[in-house]
Amino acid sequence: MSKLIHPEHYQALLTPKQTEQGIKQIKDFFQQNLSTELRLSRATAPLFVLKGLGINDDLNGVERPVTFPIKDLGEAQAEVVHSLAKWKRLTLAEYGIQPGYGIYTDMNAIRADEELDNLHSLYVDQWDWEAVITPEKRTLAYLKDVVRRIYAAILRTEYLTCETYSQIHPFLPCDIHFIHAEELLQRYPGLSPHEREDAICRELGAVFLIGIGGKLSNGQKHDGRAADYDDWSTVAENGLPGLNGDILIWYPVLGRSVELSSMGIRVDKEALLRQLKIEHQEEREQLYFHRQLLAGKLPQSIGGGIGQSRLCMVLLHKAHIGEIQASIWPEQMRKECKALGMPLI
Repeated sequence: MSKLIHPEHYQALLTPKQTEQGIKQIKDFFQQNLSTELRLSRATAPLFVLKGLGINDDLNGVERPVTFPIKDLGEAQAEVVHSLAKWKRLTLAEYGIQPGYGIYTDMNAIRADEELDNLHSLYVDQWDWEAVITPEKRTLAYLKDVVRRIYAAILRTEYLTCETYSQIHPFLPCDIHFIHAEELLQRYPGLSPHEREDAICRELGAVFLIGIGGKLSNGQKHDGRAADYDDWSTVAENGLPGLNGDILIWYPVLGRSVELSSMGIRVDKEALLRQLKIEHQEEREQLYFHRQLLAGKLPQSIGGGIGQSRLCMVLLHKAHIGEIQASIWPEQMRKECKALGMPLI
Protein backbone atom coordinates (compact mmCIF):
# COMPACT_ATOMS: atom_id res chain seq x y z
CA MET A 1 0.00 0.00 0.00
CA SER A 2 2.99 2.30 -0.51
CA LYS A 3 1.08 4.48 -2.99
CA LEU A 4 -1.68 5.33 -0.49
CA ILE A 5 -1.49 8.95 0.68
CA HIS A 6 -2.06 9.33 4.42
CA PRO A 7 -3.40 12.89 4.91
CA GLU A 8 -2.64 14.21 8.38
CA HIS A 9 -5.58 15.01 10.66
CA TYR A 10 -8.09 14.08 7.96
CA GLN A 11 -11.73 14.20 8.95
CA ALA A 12 -14.65 13.76 6.58
CA LEU A 13 -16.73 16.95 6.54
CA LEU A 14 -19.97 15.22 5.55
CA THR A 15 -21.90 12.25 6.91
CA PRO A 16 -22.46 9.29 4.56
CA LYS A 17 -26.02 10.51 3.87
CA GLN A 18 -24.84 14.05 3.14
CA THR A 19 -22.13 12.63 0.91
CA GLU A 20 -24.66 10.70 -1.18
CA GLN A 21 -26.84 13.81 -1.48
CA GLY A 22 -23.80 15.88 -2.43
CA ILE A 23 -22.77 13.40 -5.13
CA LYS A 24 -26.20 13.61 -6.74
CA GLN A 25 -26.30 17.40 -6.57
CA ILE A 26 -22.83 17.77 -8.10
CA LYS A 27 -23.54 15.30 -10.91
CA ASP A 28 -26.92 16.80 -11.79
CA PHE A 29 -25.74 20.41 -11.66
CA PHE A 30 -22.41 19.97 -13.43
CA GLN A 31 -23.69 17.95 -16.36
CA GLN A 32 -26.44 20.51 -16.96
CA ASN A 33 -23.85 23.30 -16.92
CA LEU A 34 -21.51 21.36 -19.23
CA SER A 35 -24.36 20.71 -21.63
CA THR A 36 -25.32 24.39 -21.70
CA GLU A 37 -21.74 25.71 -22.00
CA LEU A 38 -20.82 23.48 -24.95
CA ARG A 39 -24.28 22.92 -26.49
CA LEU A 40 -24.28 19.18 -25.90
CA SER A 41 -27.19 16.74 -26.06
CA ARG A 42 -27.22 13.58 -23.99
CA ALA A 43 -26.52 10.30 -25.82
CA THR A 44 -26.76 6.69 -24.67
CA ALA A 45 -23.39 4.94 -24.69
CA PRO A 46 -22.23 1.31 -24.74
CA LEU A 47 -20.50 -0.46 -21.88
CA PHE A 48 -18.66 -2.71 -24.34
CA VAL A 49 -17.73 -2.82 -28.03
CA LEU A 50 -16.60 -5.55 -30.43
CA LYS A 51 -12.89 -6.30 -30.43
CA GLY A 52 -10.93 -5.58 -33.60
CA LEU A 53 -12.82 -2.52 -34.87
CA GLY A 54 -10.43 0.05 -33.42
CA ILE A 55 -13.29 1.72 -31.53
CA ASN A 56 -12.04 1.14 -27.98
CA ASP A 57 -9.69 3.67 -26.42
CA ASP A 58 -6.14 2.29 -26.22
CA LEU A 59 -5.10 4.75 -23.48
CA ASN A 60 -1.32 4.36 -23.22
CA GLY A 61 -1.33 1.26 -25.41
CA VAL A 62 -0.40 -1.19 -22.65
CA GLU A 63 -3.60 -1.50 -20.60
CA ARG A 64 -5.54 -4.72 -21.16
CA PRO A 65 -9.28 -4.35 -21.78
CA VAL A 66 -11.67 -6.68 -20.00
CA THR A 67 -12.90 -9.13 -22.67
CA PHE A 68 -15.59 -11.78 -22.89
CA PRO A 69 -17.07 -14.06 -25.61
CA ILE A 70 -20.57 -13.52 -27.03
CA LYS A 71 -22.45 -16.80 -27.46
CA ASP A 72 -24.92 -15.56 -30.11
CA LEU A 73 -22.15 -14.03 -32.22
CA GLY A 74 -20.16 -17.22 -32.62
CA GLU A 75 -17.98 -16.50 -29.56
CA ALA A 76 -16.85 -13.16 -31.02
CA GLN A 77 -14.90 -11.18 -28.42
CA ALA A 78 -16.29 -8.02 -26.82
CA GLU A 79 -14.23 -5.48 -24.86
CA VAL A 80 -15.40 -3.36 -21.95
CA VAL A 81 -14.60 0.21 -22.99
CA HIS A 82 -11.65 2.10 -21.53
CA SER A 83 -13.30 5.30 -22.66
CA LEU A 84 -15.51 6.42 -25.55
CA ALA A 85 -13.02 8.68 -27.32
CA LYS A 86 -13.60 7.16 -30.76
CA TRP A 87 -17.15 5.84 -30.33
CA LYS A 88 -18.35 9.42 -29.79
CA ARG A 89 -16.95 10.58 -33.12
CA LEU A 90 -18.71 7.77 -34.95
CA THR A 91 -21.91 8.78 -33.16
CA LEU A 92 -21.53 12.43 -34.22
CA ALA A 93 -21.50 11.25 -37.82
CA GLU A 94 -24.39 8.83 -37.32
CA TYR A 95 -26.58 11.50 -35.68
CA GLY A 96 -25.65 14.19 -38.21
CA ILE A 97 -24.58 16.68 -35.52
CA GLN A 98 -23.81 20.12 -36.93
CA PRO A 99 -20.71 22.27 -36.17
CA GLY A 100 -20.98 24.04 -32.83
CA TYR A 101 -23.02 21.24 -31.25
CA GLY A 102 -22.21 17.86 -29.74
CA ILE A 103 -23.08 15.05 -27.36
CA TYR A 104 -22.24 14.00 -23.83
CA THR A 105 -22.77 10.68 -22.12
CA ASP A 106 -22.25 8.79 -18.88
CA MET A 107 -19.22 6.59 -19.51
CA ASN A 108 -18.68 3.61 -17.23
CA ALA A 109 -15.54 1.53 -17.63
CA ILE A 110 -13.45 -1.15 -15.97
CA ARG A 111 -9.68 -0.70 -16.03
CA ALA A 112 -8.31 -3.93 -14.59
CA ASP A 113 -4.66 -2.82 -14.86
CA GLU A 114 -5.12 0.38 -12.83
CA GLU A 115 -2.74 0.86 -9.90
CA LEU A 116 -5.06 1.49 -6.97
CA ASP A 117 -4.57 4.50 -4.71
CA ASN A 118 -6.45 7.56 -3.43
CA LEU A 119 -7.34 8.67 -6.97
CA HIS A 120 -7.40 5.50 -9.07
CA SER A 121 -10.02 2.76 -9.03
CA LEU A 122 -10.86 -0.30 -11.11
CA TYR A 123 -14.16 1.43 -11.86
CA VAL A 124 -14.08 4.60 -13.96
CA ASP A 125 -17.05 6.90 -14.42
CA GLN A 126 -16.83 10.10 -16.41
CA TRP A 127 -18.75 12.49 -18.58
CA ASP A 128 -17.50 11.76 -22.07
CA TRP A 129 -18.29 14.58 -24.48
CA GLU A 130 -17.61 15.36 -28.13
CA ALA A 131 -18.53 18.34 -30.31
CA VAL A 132 -18.32 18.95 -34.06
CA ILE A 133 -16.01 21.75 -35.20
CA THR A 134 -15.05 23.28 -38.52
CA PRO A 135 -11.45 22.99 -39.80
CA GLU A 136 -10.94 26.67 -38.91
CA LYS A 137 -11.42 25.80 -35.22
CA ARG A 138 -8.37 23.52 -35.16
CA THR A 139 -6.39 26.11 -33.18
CA LEU A 140 -4.88 26.43 -29.75
CA ALA A 141 -6.97 29.55 -29.16
CA TYR A 142 -10.19 27.61 -29.65
CA LEU A 143 -8.97 24.79 -27.40
CA LYS A 144 -8.22 27.30 -24.65
CA ASP A 145 -11.68 28.85 -25.01
CA VAL A 146 -13.34 25.47 -24.47
CA VAL A 147 -11.11 24.75 -21.48
CA ARG A 148 -12.11 28.05 -19.86
CA ARG A 149 -15.80 27.25 -20.33
CA ILE A 150 -15.41 23.81 -18.75
CA TYR A 151 -13.48 25.30 -15.84
CA ALA A 152 -16.20 27.92 -15.38
CA ALA A 153 -18.75 25.10 -15.02
CA ILE A 154 -16.52 23.48 -12.38
CA LEU A 155 -16.31 26.77 -10.44
CA ARG A 156 -20.09 27.20 -10.48
CA THR A 157 -20.49 23.66 -9.18
CA GLU A 158 -17.99 24.33 -6.39
CA TYR A 159 -19.93 27.47 -5.43
CA LEU A 160 -23.22 25.56 -5.23
CA THR A 161 -21.61 22.83 -3.12
CA CYS A 162 -20.18 25.34 -0.65
CA GLU A 163 -23.53 27.16 -0.44
CA THR A 164 -25.25 23.84 0.34
CA TYR A 165 -22.72 22.65 2.96
CA SER A 166 -21.35 25.48 5.09
CA GLN A 167 -18.54 23.28 6.44
CA ILE A 168 -17.04 23.09 2.93
CA HIS A 169 -15.04 26.11 1.80
CA PRO A 170 -13.95 26.90 -1.79
CA PHE A 171 -10.31 26.39 -2.75
CA LEU A 172 -10.21 26.55 -6.56
CA PRO A 173 -8.70 29.74 -8.08
CA CYS A 174 -10.88 31.94 -10.26
CA ASP A 175 -8.66 31.49 -13.32
CA ILE A 176 -7.02 28.52 -15.02
CA HIS A 177 -3.51 28.95 -16.44
CA PHE A 178 -2.06 27.43 -19.62
CA ILE A 179 1.40 25.94 -19.99
CA HIS A 180 2.92 23.55 -22.51
CA ALA A 181 4.55 20.30 -21.40
CA GLU A 182 7.84 21.43 -22.98
CA GLU A 183 7.72 24.73 -21.09
CA LEU A 184 7.04 22.80 -17.89
CA LEU A 185 10.06 20.58 -18.57
CA GLN A 186 12.30 23.62 -19.05
CA ARG A 187 10.91 25.14 -15.87
CA TYR A 188 11.57 22.05 -13.73
CA PRO A 189 14.22 20.03 -15.61
CA GLY A 190 15.21 17.95 -12.59
CA LEU A 191 11.72 16.71 -11.75
CA SER A 192 9.69 13.76 -13.04
CA PRO A 193 6.49 14.48 -15.02
CA HIS A 194 4.30 13.93 -11.95
CA GLU A 195 6.56 16.10 -9.81
CA ARG A 196 6.42 18.83 -12.45
CA GLU A 197 2.62 18.71 -12.36
CA ASP A 198 2.67 19.00 -8.57
CA ALA A 199 5.06 21.94 -8.69
CA ILE A 200 3.10 23.99 -11.23
CA CYS A 201 -0.26 23.26 -9.62
CA ARG A 202 1.05 24.15 -6.17
CA GLU A 203 2.19 27.47 -7.64
CA LEU A 204 -0.81 28.36 -9.82
CA GLY A 205 -3.72 26.36 -8.41
CA ALA A 206 -5.32 25.31 -11.70
CA VAL A 207 -3.51 24.52 -14.96
CA PHE A 208 -4.26 23.22 -18.42
CA LEU A 209 -1.16 21.29 -19.47
CA ILE A 210 -0.86 21.32 -23.27
CA GLY A 211 0.78 18.82 -25.58
CA ILE A 212 0.57 15.34 -24.04
CA GLY A 213 1.56 12.37 -26.17
CA GLY A 214 4.50 13.65 -28.19
CA LYS A 215 8.16 13.45 -27.22
CA LEU A 216 9.70 16.48 -25.52
CA SER A 217 13.23 17.86 -25.90
CA ASN A 218 14.55 15.25 -23.44
CA GLY A 219 13.37 12.50 -25.79
CA GLN A 220 10.57 11.42 -23.43
CA LYS A 221 6.82 11.94 -23.38
CA HIS A 222 5.24 13.81 -20.52
CA ASP A 223 2.62 11.05 -20.57
CA GLY A 224 1.27 8.55 -23.06
CA ARG A 225 -1.68 9.27 -25.31
CA ALA A 226 -3.12 7.07 -28.05
CA ALA A 227 -2.19 8.03 -31.61
CA ASP A 228 -5.70 7.89 -33.04
CA TYR A 229 -7.85 10.40 -31.17
CA ASP A 230 -6.10 13.52 -29.76
CA ASP A 231 -3.97 15.62 -32.13
CA TRP A 232 -0.74 15.93 -30.14
CA SER A 233 1.73 16.36 -33.00
CA THR A 234 0.34 19.50 -34.68
CA VAL A 235 2.53 22.60 -34.64
CA ALA A 236 0.21 25.06 -32.93
CA GLU A 237 0.35 28.85 -32.95
CA ASN A 238 3.01 29.05 -30.22
CA GLY A 239 5.41 26.89 -32.20
CA LEU A 240 4.97 23.93 -29.86
CA PRO A 241 3.23 20.71 -30.84
CA GLY A 242 -0.10 19.72 -29.41
CA LEU A 243 -3.79 20.52 -29.55
CA ASN A 244 -4.67 18.52 -26.45
CA GLY A 245 -4.03 18.48 -22.72
CA ASP A 246 -5.20 17.88 -19.16
CA ILE A 247 -7.03 20.07 -16.65
CA LEU A 248 -5.04 19.83 -13.39
CA ILE A 249 -5.72 21.38 -9.99
CA TRP A 250 -3.85 21.58 -6.70
CA TYR A 251 -5.78 19.56 -4.12
CA PRO A 252 -4.91 20.62 -0.57
CA VAL A 253 -6.60 17.63 1.10
CA LEU A 254 -4.00 15.28 -0.42
CA GLY A 255 -1.25 17.85 -0.95
CA ARG A 256 -0.81 16.96 -4.62
CA SER A 257 -2.06 17.76 -8.11
CA VAL A 258 -5.20 16.06 -9.42
CA GLU A 259 -6.24 15.58 -13.04
CA LEU A 260 -9.92 16.34 -13.56
CA SER A 261 -10.12 16.10 -17.35
CA SER A 262 -8.24 14.91 -20.42
CA MET A 263 -9.33 16.50 -23.69
CA GLY A 264 -8.28 17.80 -27.05
CA ILE A 265 -8.97 18.55 -30.68
CA ARG A 266 -9.16 15.21 -32.47
CA VAL A 267 -6.96 13.97 -35.27
CA ASP A 268 -7.83 14.75 -38.86
CA LYS A 269 -6.60 12.54 -41.70
CA GLU A 270 -3.14 14.09 -41.83
CA ALA A 271 -2.62 13.99 -38.06
CA LEU A 272 -3.80 10.37 -37.83
CA LEU A 273 -1.35 9.19 -40.48
CA ARG A 274 1.47 11.21 -38.95
CA GLN A 275 0.88 9.94 -35.41
CA LEU A 276 0.41 6.32 -36.42
CA LYS A 277 3.75 6.54 -38.21
CA ILE A 278 5.41 8.10 -35.16
CA GLU A 279 4.10 5.25 -33.00
CA HIS A 280 4.87 2.57 -35.64
CA GLN A 281 1.20 1.58 -35.73
CA GLU A 282 0.50 1.96 -39.44
CA GLU A 283 -1.35 -1.38 -39.45
CA ARG A 284 -4.19 0.30 -37.55
CA GLU A 285 -5.11 2.16 -40.73
CA GLN A 286 -7.03 -0.99 -41.73
CA LEU A 287 -9.36 -0.95 -38.69
CA TYR A 288 -12.97 0.15 -39.08
CA PHE A 289 -12.74 3.45 -37.20
CA HIS A 290 -9.55 4.45 -38.95
CA ARG A 291 -10.88 3.60 -42.41
CA GLN A 292 -13.95 5.74 -41.72
CA LEU A 293 -11.78 8.69 -40.69
CA LEU A 294 -9.35 8.33 -43.59
CA ALA A 295 -12.28 8.16 -46.03
CA GLY A 296 -13.57 11.52 -44.76
CA LYS A 297 -16.75 10.04 -43.26
CA LEU A 298 -16.20 11.43 -39.75
CA PRO A 299 -16.56 15.09 -38.74
CA GLN A 300 -13.79 17.24 -37.30
CA SER A 301 -14.30 17.29 -33.54
CA ILE A 302 -13.10 18.26 -30.10
CA GLY A 303 -13.81 16.17 -27.03
CA GLY A 304 -12.72 14.72 -23.75
CA GLY A 305 -13.64 13.10 -20.49
CA ILE A 306 -14.31 14.59 -17.05
CA GLY A 307 -14.11 12.27 -14.06
CA GLN A 308 -17.43 12.10 -12.21
CA SER A 309 -16.25 10.45 -8.99
CA ARG A 310 -13.05 12.49 -9.02
CA LEU A 311 -14.91 15.80 -9.37
CA CYS A 312 -17.26 14.80 -6.55
CA MET A 313 -14.27 13.75 -4.47
CA VAL A 314 -12.48 17.10 -4.67
CA LEU A 315 -15.61 19.25 -4.33
CA LEU A 316 -16.72 17.30 -1.25
CA HIS A 317 -13.14 17.39 0.14
CA LYS A 318 -12.73 13.63 0.37
CA ALA A 319 -9.34 11.95 0.74
CA HIS A 320 -10.06 8.76 -1.24
CA ILE A 321 -12.15 8.10 -4.32
CA GLY A 322 -13.50 5.04 -2.54
CA GLU A 323 -15.44 7.43 -0.29
CA ILE A 324 -17.41 8.41 -3.41
CA GLN A 325 -17.85 5.20 -5.40
CA ALA A 326 -18.26 1.48 -4.75
CA SER A 327 -15.38 -0.62 -6.06
CA ILE A 328 -13.00 -3.43 -5.09
CA TRP A 329 -10.00 -2.56 -2.93
CA PRO A 330 -7.22 -4.60 -1.29
CA GLU A 331 -8.26 -5.53 2.23
CA GLN A 332 -5.13 -3.92 3.64
CA MET A 333 -6.05 -0.63 1.96
CA ARG A 334 -9.55 -0.81 3.44
CA LYS A 335 -8.07 -1.28 6.92
CA GLU A 336 -5.60 1.56 6.49
CA CYS A 337 -8.26 3.91 5.15
CA LYS A 338 -10.66 3.10 8.00
CA ALA A 339 -7.92 3.81 10.54
CA LEU A 340 -7.25 7.16 8.81
CA GLY A 341 -10.92 8.21 9.01
CA MET A 342 -11.76 7.59 5.36
CA PRO A 343 -13.83 4.39 5.27
CA LEU A 344 -14.33 3.06 1.74
CA ILE A 345 -17.78 2.31 0.38
